[in-house]
Amino acid sequence: MNKLTPVLKPLTLPNGAVLKNRLLMAPMTTCTGFYDGTVTSELVEYYRDRAGSIGTIIVECCFIDRLGPAFPGAIAIDSDNKIAGLKKIADAIKSKGSKAILQIYHGGRMVEPELIGGRTPVAPSAIAAPREGATTPKELSGEEVDVMITKFGDAVNRAIKAGFDGVEIHGANTYLIQQFYSPNSNQRTDKWGGDRDKRATFPLEVLEITHKMAKRFADDNFIIGYRFSPEELEVPGIRFDDTLYLLEKLAARGLDYVHFSVGQLLRPSIVDTTDPTPLITKYRAMRSETLAKVPVIGVGGVVNKADAEKGLEYGFDLVAVGKACIAYPDWADRIINNDHLELFIDSNKREALNIPEPLWRFSLVDAMIRDTSVTGRKYKAGVYQEKVEAEALKLKISVTLDTDRITDITLVKDDTLDVDFTTTFEQLRTRILVANSPHVDAITGATTQSEALKKAVSRALTTSSKEHVIEEGGNPQAPQNFDVVIVGSGGAGLAAAIQAHDEGAHVVIIEKMPTIGGNTIKASVGMNAAETRFQKLKGIEDNKELFYDETLKGGKFKNNPELLREFVELAPEAIEWLAAKEIELNDITITGGMSIDRTHRPQDRSAVGGFLISGLVKNVNKRDIEVLLETSVAEILYENGAVTGVKVVDEYNDSRILNAKSVIVATGGFSANREMVVKYRPELDGFVTTNHKGATGSGIAMLQKIGADTVDMGEIQIHPTVEQTTSYLISESIRGGGAILVSQAGKRF
Repeated sequence: MNKLTPVLKPLTLPNGAVLKNRLLMAPMTTCTGFYDGTVTSELVEYYRDRAGSIGTIIVECCFIDRLGPAFPGAIAIDSDNKIAGLKKIADAIKSKGSKAILQIYHGGRMVEPELIGGRTPVAPSAIAAPREGATTPKELSGEEVDVMITKFGDAVNRAIKAGFDGVEIHGANTYLIQQFYSPNSNQRTDKWGGDRDKRATFPLEVLEITHKMAKRFADDNFIIGYRFSPEELEVPGIRFDDTLYLLEKLAARGLDYVHFSVGQLLRPSIVDTTDPTPLITKYRAMRSETLAKVPVIGVGGVVNKADAEKGLEYGFDLVAVGKACIAYPDWADRIINNDHLELFIDSNKREALNIPEPLWRFSLVDAMIRDTSVTGRKYKAGVYQEKVEAEALKLKISVTLDTDRITDITLVKDDTLDVDFTTTFEQLRTRILVANSPHVDAITGATTQSEALKKAVSRALTTSSKEHVIEEGGNPQAPQNFDVVIVGSGGAGLAAAIQAHDEGAHVVIIEKMPTIGGNTIKASVGMNAAETRFQKLKGIEDNKELFYDETLKGGKFKNNPELLREFVELAPEAIEWLAAKEIELNDITITGGMSIDRTHRPQDRSAVGGFLISGLVKNVNKRDIEVLLETSVAEILYENGAVTGVKVVDEYNDSRILNAKSVIVATGGFSANREMVVKYRPELDGFVTTNHKGATGSGIAMLQKIGADTVDMGEIQIHPTVEQTTSYLISESIRGGGAILVSQAGKRF
């Protein structure tokens, strides 16, 4: 062990408290508290297991008022009866030799009414958060603001009584303290609002009462820190110079540290995306001598020792670690010993790692879980370089592979490197490394670039996989054996693959397009089902018979009654099947042709297609199901009255045989194939479709070749409400909501 490594150097804070090293466990919500915010025994052991070699643990955000929880299962410090449980956490951490700091907060307008018994959340102003479906909060009166500050003070006193070494004031993540400072959420005209000097009053008063409580009830070494989000995207919103202005004022009143709240240690501005300069570099250049005396904590993407040391090199005094501490309770010991760590968790190790079950189900942790009993395809370890080309973007990446994992992805530096792409690259890189797969969600606003990068990583994996086979003396073009081959990677194909895998089958998914999702990813509204659990929870009375009748009528009685009956009966099971895979469609609305709310969609009311594909792909990745993109099925193999497999051709025009006991064709329709459209419906010649480009009917043609029957081939998915030059669909959600569509001449059609 190198005792001189920078991360092990002690640090003396401005108040004289000594941190034994530069490493902290970041505050991360576990959702493990009781319904009233009381600490559970699971939570105590979770923190005990992670204390010891790490210098400091900042315990997850703890709400100071009954209207303050921003998460289900949040822990509380809103009353004296919470002290005993919190003391168990503090004692557990300190008994192992680490400092224990408690983060305190109030969610403000970010609180959902269902978390506070249906009450209305409170905020500086009666302005809803800029997100779909957000509740308009109640504006705090001047007297209520004073009471809120007192409650922060009471929380500090309770933290002291519970034995914590300090508190971190949570002024980040758009919670109440940040809301008071933001011009987006604070439009008051009293002393608590107005220009940024007045908007700074609330956070300054919270700091002031924290000092008073510490001076009165704690010793001189009680630590007071402040967490901040450096920028807001909203207009108006907090900009980096606003943040520096506030931090200077806070530092002048006395802070022991400030703590960036960002997803990447060296993240540049999210507002000025043309400037690649890390915010820590700008922070150090802009701060005063007073602020420079306050240690600064960096956080985001730290997994290995080199990551932490890089943070110190850039000017952070301390480095906080999040997900790596969940995956490795002894993380500090491991990096001190120069272990190389990968950010994944064995699916069988939850109890051994002391990860509370609610945290295990949390999306960020769920994405790290791997079933290590499943053996996926192997690679030849090494570094593989690939080109990324998308519109004006042209660059190269290096993909580093171990025998079974993607261990790193880096940009190859050259004179043509697009600096604007670096933020997108880092976000996507993290997603791919965590998933150990290129099949991850694209970055919003950079879909084309994301898909190009994912494609480049896929090519590297394909090349390496072939080289591994050759190295082992095999032939990459030799036949492979599977139990089930799925043709098509839309919702039906992915669901079939997951179910087949869970029933013990060895599965592969074949997709001719360069991306996963098929036509499902273009769906916008929701899934119809009657008599579901989610309807019952919302008090919606529905029945399958009415659903059947309305669907039959809405389809102008063209539906096959038997198939429609089966659809209606099984629809609730589909909703439950998805929920069991943590793909919940629990927001319910009404759409065209229905008389009752039965269209199930995501809680955030986002487009259902992208939500479904994202969730299904996560399940595919978790099961290590192989997906072959840009691979076409040239032929379904059929011998002696039975399907025996498929012949496929990949993007390099290499062909091979995939033997299979079963082949599931889930390739969708053919509305993107003009010749087939004209064959079955000549009058539709020239109409455009909103279906994706891969909807060419290739699966139908292959099935017909081996004698499959077809039905209703004239019922083609070509909407009447499509802009004919751009293929944009006039939103079904608008039509379902009761709008009347008219032509440019003002006539209905």
